[in-house]
Amino acid sequence: MTGLRIDRVEVRIDRATIVRELTVDCAPGTFVGLLGPNGSGKSTVLRTIYHALRPHAGTVLLDGRDLHRDLGPRAAARQVAALAQEHGGDVTLSVRAVVGTGRLPHQNAWSPTSPGDTTVIDEALRTVRMAEKAQRPFTSLSGGEKQRVLLARALAQQPRLLVLDEPTNHLDIGSRLDLLDLIHSLGITVLAALHDLDLAAAYCDVVHVMADGRVVASGTPVDVLTPDLLRTVFGVRAHRGIHPLTGRPHFAFTSLTGGQPPPPAAQQPLPPPREPSTPPIPASDGAAFSLEGSI
Repeated sequence: MTGLRIDRVEVRIDRATIVRELTVDCAPGTFVGLLGPNGSGKSTVLRTIYHALRPHAGTVLLDGRDLHRDLGPRAAARQVAALAQEHGGDVTLSVRAVVGTGRLPHQNAWSPTSPGDTTVIDEALRTVRMAEKAQRPFTSLSGGEKQRVLLARALAQQPRLLVLDEPTNHLDIGSRLDLLDLIHSLGITVLAALHDLDLAAAYCDVVHVMADGRVVASGTPVDVLTPDLLRTVFGVRAHRGIHPLTGRPHFAFTSLTGGQPPPPAAQQPLPPPREPSTPPIPASDGAAFSLEGSI
């Protein structure tokens, strides 16, 4: 296990400052959430951690080592693995081959897959419960199964830190819970950007809420995710309750302009009741008939 410290990081893209003076700590073995509206800088922060971007100021320290100054991309990939939103629908590889690509940071161009690599790949497949589908084409899997395979690929890197960038967005609720249960059980340090505040409250030990490239609140979900903060940062009216099964916070939302029940439909006056009438009884040859018979 290891710890991560993002220390006063600033990131610019095309001369625009996306992240400003950002400091985030992830203690060893904790599940830490980055929360915030679209455009707040969450994904940009994560990209600086797995070497897709380089910060213009500040440092990203993993167990005290600067990920950008002390480690190159290949060495960093042995320490940090990333799992993003489900993708790769056009990948023609088998499940096992996809997971095997997670071993590339540990290999060189001339080394074939070693017995040690095979052991790691097998263990990763077992961990995500996909060993029985190892020979299936990746494209034949459901969205939830694909995410488990991509998690297995990340685990094959044998990382000390797992970075999650909205990994459950396109999954059904059962697959979301299954994936996060699995990740939570690994016991490694996790930093996750999440949109779903119920999932963040259920799985995160600590959350950092971002707005306009800055952290505006940090702490446990209970302490941080208050209706006042959600109104300020997300622009919503929130009701916070306690989940009856987990004891964690969960939320119901309305817009700031909504949330009121619609006015009742205009009531039209009912027509007056009709008097029952007895249908006419046909007569034949001048004879009169009643309901009781003829007379």
